[in-house]
Amino acid sequence: MLEKGYSNAGIQEILNRADVPKGSFYYYFDSKQEFALAIVNHFDEAYTAKVLKCLREQSRQFSPLQRLRAFCQCNKNSLEASQCRNGCLIGNLSQEMADQSEILRRRLEEIMGHWRDLFAACIEEGQQIGEIKNNYRPDEIAELFLSGWEGAVMRAKSTKTLEPIDVFMRVMFEQVLKAQPPQSFDAVAPQTVSQQV
Repeated sequence: MLEKGYSNAGIQEILNRADVPKGSFYYYFDSKQEFALAIVNHFDEAYTAKVLKCLREQSRQFSPLQRLRAFCQCNKNSLEASQCRNGCLIGNLSQEMADQSEILRRRLEEIMGHWRDLFAACIEEGQQIGEIKNNYRPDEIAELFLSGWEGAVMRAKSTKTLEPIDVFMRVMFEQVLKAQPPQSFDAVAPQTVSQQV
């Protein structure tokens, strides 16, 4: 399904590649949709662990902004290793199945919502220490971050280059996330005095 999508991944082809008889498949799954849900849940479990490793396990060594960048870099490396193929299964299926299956759409949205909350927690931590801009709520910035990231991955797949990932990271980290250090009184005072004169 990662290679071909839901519709183009036939059950018989899957069974042949897995060397599993059809009877065994239907013993565990009533339908292709139920099988897809199991795949989605399995992918989510592995991917969430990967996200958490970047955003939480490194928290003692790296700042929130550095952890978000580590997430992007780790996934950029994976995309490069796969020559910009496949991408994110949840993102792929979200695009393909949103209008085809309400059951899958709801589960995919739940997963994306959970990922957004993980990013929001890291962003909120960065806002609390003044490293990340606080002009928007953490969940709003996290929604933009996740949507932008998934869009950049989709564009990387379609262009077969990492340029969309690089653009996303540059703009997101330099313009959207990074808080500007407060100006010192000395830097502000001359301008204020000249305006008064």
